[in-house]
Amino acid sequence: MSLLSICESIQNTDLSVAIREGALYYPIIGGVHLLAIALFGGMLLAVDLRLLGWGMSSYPVSDVVGQLRAWKRFGFVVVVASGALLAWAEPLKLYHSKSFWIKMTLMLLVAVHALAFRQSVYANPAKLDEAPSMPATAKLAAALSLALWVGLVLSGRLIAFDA
Repeated sequence: MSLLSICESIQNTDLSVAIREGALYYPIIGGVHLLAIALFGGMLLAVDLRLLGWGMSSYPVSDVVGQLRAWKRFGFVVVVASGALLAWAEPLKLYHSKSFWIKMTLMLLVAVHALAFRQSVYANPAKLDEAPSMPATAKLAAALSLALWVGLVLSGRLIAFDA
């Protein structure tokens, strides 16, 4: 079974039709998606700016990361769940969207980023507090995180403009 045929099958499910053709489902899910992006993105931005030394430098990294972690995770879960519902509503459009595939590639790179920097940066932020200056690895992780997420959000927004 090809990916295209799977998308065609999804497109015809009751849930897909209801979200796509219902008067309120799609805009409500889209609104929740945008609010969750704002929540998650704000938390991510705060942590990355702290790691870069561009904000909240009077607070220990461990405090910033620790206090925002739960909100960041919650925002991420809602972004993924609402995004999945939006994708379920229009799988054929997304299958043919270059912007969607760029977004998915960036999502994969975000996962690689998280795995690559987990041990050295994210697993023990208290260790960063003890360093005389922010390690280059942490700054690189933050800069890459910002670049990946900005690209991901922009490519997601461009999906609406793909023919």
